[in-house]
Amino acid sequence: MGLGLLAMAGFMAYGFLLIYLRDFAPGKEAWVAASASGAHFEAKLAHVHGNLLAFLNLVIGYLLIQLPYPPKQARAISVLALLGLLMPIGILMEVLWHVPPLPVVIGALSMTISVAWLGVLTLTQAKNPAFSKNH
Repeated sequence: MGLGLLAMAGFMAYGFLLIYLRDFAPGKEAWVAASASGAHFEAKLAHVHGNLLAFLNLVIGYLLIQLPYPPKQARAISVLALLGLLMPIGILMEVLWHVPPLPVVIGALSMTISVAWLGVLTLTQAKNPAFSKNH
């Protein structure tokens, strides 16, 4: 959960930078005019997705700690959820260094698989009496 909190804090700080660029920076009018497309739009996507995926990591981490999931599956889901942070990081890498979008795709797939796997695991574990007591 610590990594989720740090990711959220980092993308929140990035959001504050975007607010500064939009409202206070010299030449803000040009930045605002260009913000609906291109790098500015991608920068906003990174901020929004970074915070969303950080929040999902916190929720997933909380559930994995609170409910008695099988340890190997819980670990795999946790790793996939953390790899999901490659999505917003990959968007930033595209904007800043023109890196191909492979990290974005890997991150999106990893987070989607982790959430789906956790959902299926939760439904199947609901039949387990020890699990049912805790949720």
